[in-house]
Amino acid sequence: MSEGLKKIYPHLAPTYELINHLLTLGLDIRWRKKAVQEAARTKGHLWLDMCSGTGEMAQLLSQKAPKGVSIISSDFCLPMLQRAFHKKYSSLVYFALSQANQLPFPDNSLDLITISFATRNLSPSRTLLNAHFQEIYRILKPGGRLVNLETSQPSSWSIRRLFHFYIRLTVIPIGTFLSGSKPGYKYLSSSIPRFYSPDEFQAVLYQQGFKRVKYKSFFWGTTALHIAEK
Repeated sequence: MSEGLKKIYPHLAPTYELINHLLTLGLDIRWRKKAVQEAARTKGHLWLDMCSGTGEMAQLLSQKAPKGVSIISSDFCLPMLQRAFHKKYSSLVYFALSQANQLPFPDNSLDLITISFATRNLSPSRTLLNAHFQEIYRILKPGGRLVNLETSQPSSWSIRRLFHFYIRLTVIPIGTFLSGSKPGYKYLSSSIPRFYSPDEFQAVLYQQGFKRVKYKSFFWGTTALHIAEK
């Protein structure tokens, strides 16, 4: 994680969930639930919610996890993780303060890894994105699954232009007003239009060794859910 993000995210923690819900008109909650429905089909006993932030995804996973599953909520930002810690969970959840490129888990140790709306932070360059997903691949068991939910690029040129206009119009003003952090939401606003299309990101996963990579698009292609296996 870059030094800039390490400085930005602690300031975003208190209002992070609220702003995400407002900017997506509450649809991010629905998309996370769809991701969890897919994730809950995974067999095994050890699941990781990587870049967990305030723990929304980890909490939903805990509600759907079969008996005997342990969930790890991992993030680099302590204020975010502290908010995750105080949520109510339906299954056993552990917390790990860790960098996404140096995850503290042995090779071939996890059955499931989920990431929601954080992959953009791992991709300031294609080289760094590849390195992060090599690390994810390393710690997944053979047959383990990756469920990745992220903003995307609509295939329609006109919808893509409207989507990018909406981001420019809303993210910085609303995010700055509610959080007090203009640098944080300036970064987030710039990261969304730069991320990959669903097909491009699917190719990234195949190149890192994943197989059976599929995806589902939501809201005219502005968000994509990728599912892959090791």
